[in-house]
Amino acid sequence: MRVTPTVELLKHTEDPERAIALAAKLCYSKSDLDDLRSDVDASDVGRFISMLYSLGHLSAFEHASFTFGIEGVSRALLAQITRHRIASFSVQSQRYVDIGAEFNYIMPPAIAELDEEQKSGGALQKEYDRQMKQMHEWYREWQSRLNPGEKGNEDARFVLPNAAETKMIVTMNARELLHFFELRCCNRAQWEIREVAWRMLELASRAAPAVFAKAGPSCISGVCSEGKMSCGKAAEVKARRNASQNGK
Repeated sequence: MRVTPTVELLKHTEDPERAIALAAKLCYSKSDLDDLRSDVDASDVGRFISMLYSLGHLSAFEHASFTFGIEGVSRALLAQITRHRIASFSVQSQRYVDIGAEFNYIMPPAIAELDEEQKSGGALQKEYDRQMKQMHEWYREWQSRLNPGEKGNEDARFVLPNAAETKMIVTMNARELLHFFELRCCNRAQWEIREVAWRMLELASRAAPAVFAKAGPSCISGVCSEGKMSCGKAAEVKARRNASQNGK
């Protein structure tokens, strides 16, 4: 069965902006913690965080963490997102979870687009579905030949494609999220992780608007970092970011 990405913000540091402000003020103050708390309560936390961001003082941003639940994504995405090492991942296991009864998978949008372009009436999508069904049958066949349970799953999974669905819980601190959004919200990023990153950015921005006010690819607040490889669509990217910030 085809599935599409779902992203939820499961939890985050309580009052993340205040936590960041408190950590940063401690670096420059002789005050004790009680006085610092009072100072943070009385200050404009949003403006202070904006100043920290502009100064590049991002170590304080590591004191706020955000945990996301992600479903309906491929094992191909898993290989990409786990390259972000300053994060914690818990991933559904193909070893312990038996997918013999139902096999979920992701279809690249390019297949549907090509179907439409060629006016083939969905034939290409049906062919892709047939291929996924065949791989699922191979998986079940090897399950039946190998030892049942965990051992069978462990070895039968070798015939499953990168399109196979996975689920995960991901935790990143705010500093790493800023880096993640800069790379993965970019139009040069692969389509699946780009869409997941944009959904994560929208959710994180609602929870801590000051922290993620300028988050996104480099063209959001400056010059594209891709140089000659730029997509040339900075205005379009900025419009998407503005729309997400305005809740559209």
